[in-house]
Amino acid sequence: METQVTDTETDLELAVRAAKSAGEILLKFWAERSQLTVSNKRVGDFVSEADLTSENHLKELLLGACEADQWLGEETGAEGKSSRRWIVDPLDGTTNFLRGIPFWSVSVALEIDGELTVGVVHDAIHSETFAAQFGHGATLNGLPIEVSNTEVMASALFGTGVPFGSMAHIADSAADIRRLMPHCAGVRRMGSAALDLAYVASGRLDGFWERKLQIWDIAAGLVLLREAGATLEGAEVSEKPEQSGTVMTATPKLFSSLTSLLRASN
Repeated sequence: METQVTDTETDLELAVRAAKSAGEILLKFWAERSQLTVSNKRVGDFVSEADLTSENHLKELLLGACEADQWLGEETGAEGKSSRRWIVDPLDGTTNFLRGIPFWSVSVALEIDGELTVGVVHDAIHSETFAAQFGHGATLNGLPIEVSNTEVMASALFGTGVPFGSMAHIADSAADIRRLMPHCAGVRRMGSAALDLAYVASGRLDGFWERKLQIWDIAAGLVLLREAGATLEGAEVSEKPEQSGTVMTATPKLFSSLTSLLRASN
């Protein structure tokens, strides 16, 4: 797929264009997913030629536009040294993708001088593009979005991720759910953390938490959350999620209740 970069294209516009074009590539693989070559990185963690093709395309497009930029991709790793770093998950929700479950996304973020400034999460299946830039708010397909106005835990719907395989925090995750479930309207485990965070930013979920995610899982979503008015922290009160990989986020009115339950002793 040929790409063109103009001198007037902003970082956000470039990220949106890149995510959408990667989504188009993935949709072609989606239509023939039963024929994909798949390998295991570890138990329950898959990579396919769809992931690899999407990431190579994103890398070529983003670094082609900004050759001096640094790169961090889930499949191709880190490259370069710069104050600007693209952080990319080319297919967040690979297991869903391979199983024909229509909940997966492309996640593209830009970090400048150590601060996340641009975030785009693209849901190609539903033609939804969540986008945000520091100081400019968050949008869904160009229209402004913000977190929900849910005020009480009994009405709140939360998202989370569930660890698998030999992950060390399986017991912690189970304890989190056990503490939270009696107090809320429900918990969803949908299989794409990037898209889960976008759903919180757009008010579809009232909050989300998950332990020990990778930076490419959450970077774009964190920009969306901050620009949409969510409150968020890492594992500890003073910690940013991008530091630990643990995300706790909710609407401002629900955040204290959520975190007090999650941080309670067993």
